[in-house]
Amino acid sequence: MRPAAGGAAIGTLARTDDPAAGTAPSPRGRRWPWRTLLAALGGAVLVLAFPGADLPALAVLGPAALAFAVHRQRFRSGLWLGLVFGLAFFLPLLSWTGVYVGAFPWLALAVWEALHLALLGGAAAVTSRLRLWPLWTAALWVADEALRGRFVLGGFPWGRLGFSQTEGPLLSLAAYGGVPLVSFAVALAGALLAAAIPALARAWRSSSAAPGESGPALRTAALAVAAVLAVPSTGGLAGLPLAGRSLTEGGPTTTVAVIQGNVPRAGLDFNAQRRAVLDNHVRQTRELAQAVAAGEEPQPDVVIWPENSSDIDPYLNEDAGRQIDRAAQAIGVPILVGAIVEGPGRFISNTAIVWDPDSGPGDTYVKRHPVPLAEYVPARGFFRFFSDQVDRVHDQRAGQEVGVLDIGGARVGDLICFEVVYDGLVDDVADRGAGMLVVQTNNATFGFTDESAQQLAMSRLRAVEHGRTVVIAATSGISAIVAPDGSVIRSSELFTPATFVEQIAQRSSTTIATRLGAGPEWALTALALAALGAALRPRLVRRLRPRRAAR
Repeated sequence: MRPAAGGAAIGTLARTDDPAAGTAPSPRGRRWPWRTLLAALGGAVLVLAFPGADLPALAVLGPAALAFAVHRQRFRSGLWLGLVFGLAFFLPLLSWTGVYVGAFPWLALAVWEALHLALLGGAAAVTSRLRLWPLWTAALWVADEALRGRFVLGGFPWGRLGFSQTEGPLLSLAAYGGVPLVSFAVALAGALLAAAIPALARAWRSSSAAPGESGPALRTAALAVAAVLAVPSTGGLAGLPLAGRSLTEGGPTTTVAVIQGNVPRAGLDFNAQRRAVLDNHVRQTRELAQAVAAGEEPQPDVVIWPENSSDIDPYLNEDAGRQIDRAAQAIGVPILVGAIVEGPGRFISNTAIVWDPDSGPGDTYVKRHPVPLAEYVPARGFFRFFSDQVDRVHDQRAGQEVGVLDIGGARVGDLICFEVVYDGLVDDVADRGAGMLVVQTNNATFGFTDESAQQLAMSRLRAVEHGRTVVIAATSGISAIVAPDGSVIRSSELFTPATFVEQIAQRSSTTIATRLGAGPEWALTALALAALGAALRPRLVRRLRPRRAAR
């Protein structure tokens, strides 16, 4: 059956043939080079939406290119095109992972991440013959990101579509459905764009060939364009109630100081002078105390130090403990210290310690999600075969408690470094009543790359998602203070000492995203699986018929 002009482009007609790719593609569809080139171009353009180029509006072009490339292709063709797209995207996006440890870890991680997008390409190809296929394509993006963020070894959800939207109308959707809803909106706009382009082309050809008979094609094209514009318009309307949320509105304020003490040098050996790193943060805090005494800065209620600000265990090393005591007593308020603590046994613990000026170390939070192959090495003998750099990793123990700490009158939801990328960990601290979020991080091992800016982008999404100010304290940058509307109020330069002091409201209200938790992601994933099942059902039925006949 031949579809009406333009109808299949936006999924307004019933299936036109076997959605499981049982019908052989046309000779034109077998020409892979242009599709492969389009997929590679889509992945490369998507990179430009992330920090570095900082062009978030381009994000929709990535899913658009992939959707156009795989449309009405076979599953295995979609696998190939998805893999090409994934490699073109992840190789440059994750290049910071190999800046000091060599190409192998970078290439291995990029290929592993790209394999997930290969599955996405295959699934999108299969469902592209269904009615309303742009909707199923967008849901498949969410399902693919959910898979990538959980499996294997806890997953690695870096580079999700939603994390590209640090500006623009789609950012506000994070407050209603979290990062998954933002990813869905980006993918939906892209898939609708992929459907609109051929609809517009048909309308143009129809009006040129038969001006009096172009009405249906023009209506279809207009509908396609309207559908594309509806996505950002919806995001813009959703953002109206969220506009202008400031640091000091929404609850009692706490004066928070952020210390970026800097490191002696970038790279894997940033902590070779561990005492120098500690001394830098002590000195920066004492200088803040002098500025407070001179009336140049307000008296803080709490001071935030970054991850690895004391790589010397202050419980075991009396000198390190005394230095932290000096800093806390000078400023006169508790300090949240990022420390490496020995034990239990052969392990170490990446620990945040509340250090009181009078009583010393108190409550702690231990990082719950150490990074595989960076903070612990599973199957060390196997991975040593590929790189002896794994022997530089001292295995960290994962903590069990949610990182909500009461410090200086503030209820702080603490996340350590890459934990900010995991929805569940952020949801946990928001659910436990954190009035503000803190990200303690150490990015010195990534040098002057885009990694720090990419992590800052994630924090901006988290601020909108949970309606909380996010404070980022980094050893070497980028430290920042992000308002609940996602705007960056203060930020530091890389490898430069910095100090911020700001009044921050301890907010108690909750966003819809906080209340729903992972619900939107699971709902969209279920939608994707249902569409995939519907697309595969005819093929399964055909295969079962001969078996039944043989009986």
